Amino acid sequence: MMEQCTGDLVVYAGLGAIFLFVLVAPFVSRGVEKNLEPFLFIMGLAAVLLTGDLTLDLLRTALVEPLPISLAVLITGFLFYLGKDWLTKATSCVSRQIPPAVLHFLIVVILGLSASIITAIIASLVLVEVILLLNLDRKNRVVLSVLACFAISLGAVLTPLGEPLSAIASARLKVDFFYLMRLLGLYLIPGIFFIAFLAALCVGATRKKGAAFQRAGMDIKEVIPRAFRVYIFIMALIFLGEGFRPLIDRYVVPRDSRILYWINMISAVLDNATLAAAELTPSMNRQQVSGCLMGLLLSGGMLIPGNIPNIITASRLQIASSEWARVGIPLGLGLMIFYYVILF
Repeated sequence: MMEQCTGDLVVYAGLGAIFLFVLVAPFVSRGVEKNLEPFLFIMGLAAVLLTGDLTLDLLRTALVEPLPISLAVLITGFLFYLGKDWLTKATSCVSRQIPPAVLHFLIVVILGLSASIITAIIASLVLVEVILLLNLDRKNRVVLSVLACFAISLGAVLTPLGEPLSAIASARLKVDFFYLMRLLGLYLIPGIFFIAFLAALCVGATRKKGAAFQRAGMDIKEVIPRAFRVYIFIMALIFLGEGFRPLIDRYVVPRDSRILYWINMISAVLDNATLAAAELTPSMNRQQVSGCLMGLLLSGGMLIPGNIPNIITASRLQIASSEWARVGIPLGLGLMIFYYVILF
């Protein structure tokens, strides 16, 4: 018994060290920041090796599960490349007719509300191409990206089609297609409009020097590497989620829903779908389910690894972890405090 306790402590200490490394390394190492996907993959692999959970079933899941999303990224990338002339003309025309503040508001609202149908992946791919076309300066580009990714993540959870989190939540709770819309719509839809209002207020019209508007210029050579990076990123999240499951099961799942709401801030680093799968049960009441999911959703936008749209957007627009955190952490904490008061 003593040896088992000692072994468990070693595993928990190792997982804690990996978690801290995942949290801190992108901010202190330029190399890690530029290679976030392989870094997370290595950390996830280290976690499952430490816990002894690297099985053939897990490997099969890690190899197969990222394929649909990566394929969607690949196909959409080719479609954007083929339609870049039309997209350039359409965005140019709209940007001349609509004031910048209104345009930024509409970008966030439309992508946020449509993400539950077109999926968070497609919404984030549209986002990055539109932001590139607008040719905003770096500060405004970062702010609009973070705000829009928050809105996309909130909107995507409204149906099981939107993202893995909503699909897993619906399956775990054994509920109908529109349950999450009924449960969370009253909280999330006004939240999307609020974030869009922030985009209208905080994102300026300043463009990069040298051009008022740029032509869509996605290089066809970027399409396949980007899809591969998404594939590696999802594999990393699967490994991280499975590796941290002992800690989640022991220290997270048994907590009161009010405490769980704040503990779920770890989804800024870990896969929120994995956390949802571990935490949600059909026996939970509406407040417990709402608190669990809202904690996962609101904190997922704080850091780049928190959501797939974050990493797609940050990778394509070359946004650094520190740049993302300067916008994402204050926004996420503010929203979490506000919704905590509303929920509890």
